[in-house]
Amino acid sequence: MATVIDGKAVSAKMREEIAEEVKEFVEKHGRAPSLTVIIVGEDPASQVYVRNKEKACIQTGIRSEIIRLPADTGEEELLCRIDELNGDENVNGILVQLPLPDHIDEKNIICRISPKKDVDAFGYENVGRIMTGEYDFLPCTPAGVMELLRRYGISPAGKECVVLGRSNIVGKPMAMLLMHGNGTVTVCHSKTKDLSSHTKRADILVSAIGRAKFVKADMIKEGAVVIDVGINRDEDGRLCGDVDYEGCFDKAAAITPVPGGVGPMTVTMLLKNTLTAAKKQI
Repeated sequence: MATVIDGKAVSAKMREEIAEEVKEFVEKHGRAPSLTVIIVGEDPASQVYVRNKEKACIQTGIRSEIIRLPADTGEEELLCRIDELNGDENVNGILVQLPLPDHIDEKNIICRISPKKDVDAFGYENVGRIMTGEYDFLPCTPAGVMELLRRYGISPAGKECVVLGRSNIVGKPMAMLLMHGNGTVTVCHSKTKDLSSHTKRADILVSAIGRAKFVKADMIKEGAVVIDVGINRDEDGRLCGDVDYEGCFDKAAAITPVPGGVGPMTVTMLLKNTLTAAKKQI
């Protein structure tokens, strides 16, 4: 029977720790670390994510500002807003909620954010720093996965680590972080041949492909650590991950549930990045 890697519990513990650090920061510097989130348009999922971030900031004492812009906002106008925030010393972290409307180039927007305030760590400079291992911030979801592994005493060192998915947001940085942890890493994707031959040898399997219950028990190794980053809906409309949780539970040594696994960690790592940014900007 697998150990359940409880992201909700770890996240709650981390937020207590962050709140204490924020309190010390305020006592020392007379102001709270601050995060500004820009959201363009009315995408329902994005609205939920932004509200969750705002609540998390309030919970930990981080000052939060939400800038809501209409869907027809031009790219130049958005770039100008980012420039203003880059130059505002009272703003420590800047996040532009994705996706953006089709007429706005996401890459231009992401790369306009000052690397010192890029708390999503999506900009090219911070991505490059992840490659070299000399980073200040990490993308929140992969960082959350590494924190879960650390707090459950699971080291990638010397392990066969397999990542399903090669997105810039999760798959690629996840592979780099596992490599920095001295894991031997294989990245699988839609063009990978004989996928199960790779997943079956994984001591640590991280799935981030967005396909409901795709990873079955016969695809994993006995005693594997299975990390499910996917957020999907099953045939009954219920929230589920990329992994067939019930089917894999008895075969895995440890596994993350969906919901309650990696998900809660993502916003928590954003809070940690914002605090780190504030400390470095003093």
